[in-house]
Amino acid sequence: MAELVPYHDRDGFIWFDGKLVPWREANVHFLTHALHYASAVFEGERAYNGEIFKLTEHSERLVAGAKSMDFEVPYTVAEIDAACREVLTANNLSDAYIRPLAWRGSEQMGVSAQMTKIHLGIAAWNWGSYFPMEQRLKGIRLARATYRRPDPATAPSKTKAAGLYMICTLEKHRAERAGYADALMLDYRGYVAECTGANIFFIKDGVIHTPAPDCFLDGITRRTVISLAKKRGIEVVERTIMPEELTSFSECFLTGTAAEVTPVSEIGEAHYTPGKICETLLNDYMALVQPKSKAAAE
Repeated sequence: MAELVPYHDRDGFIWFDGKLVPWREANVHFLTHALHYASAVFEGERAYNGEIFKLTEHSERLVAGAKSMDFEVPYTVAEIDAACREVLTANNLSDAYIRPLAWRGSEQMGVSAQMTKIHLGIAAWNWGSYFPMEQRLKGIRLARATYRRPDPATAPSKTKAAGLYMICTLEKHRAERAGYADALMLDYRGYVAECTGANIFFIKDGVIHTPAPDCFLDGITRRTVISLAKKRGIEVVERTIMPEELTSFSECFLTGTAAEVTPVSEIGEAHYTPGKICETLLNDYMALVQPKSKAAAE
């Protein structure tokens, strides 16, 4: 196994509260509220050939997510967009992953934190395929998760909030220990929901079926792929999907900023063969997100 390079000990720059700081100096105090109470929201973005895909949509979602967590990001969407681009340039990156994070600071410690300062940081680094490429091309294997996505009455379930990913980490670890790439999570009602960090799609008789995102994140990549499918004339049905239906589908794939479009070959007793629709949408998505260079265009 390759030696891990800790994220705190790298060269480069991180945008931190309005300015670029050396990577190793982008630190927070032990008593930061977000560390203890998960009072943070974040985004995951990808840059291809120097352009951050759907950047403004991500920045808008960050601002909206903060409001759902009862705080305001102290920067406009345009300022966040500009900061993301500044980080990319400062680190001499063209193809990269970008991570904006907004969080409550250390002015108060306890459940009540209305007087805490709101911080914003943005980092960018090289990050290849979320799943090993050899797995991705033939379809990854998914375990069945134990934890479920929460009822919207119990948490801001449609927000990209740090605390909502606690159970995702647990299920991802459980799946990987058992030899799987990821885990399929049900929602609080027992319906098929999503994976630990990606939305899921199924195909049967040329029609795409995907869970309606009424209690989990309606991903930007998810919406993009739905649009690409419709442009191809492929019917997309957003509906309740029951676990017992899993064996009735012929193809399955995941979508997400990190996962991009990743075919699935197995979920428990259900087996799938990545086929024409998976291949078409994967290729369409990569063609969309990878802009041609000016030289190539000329």
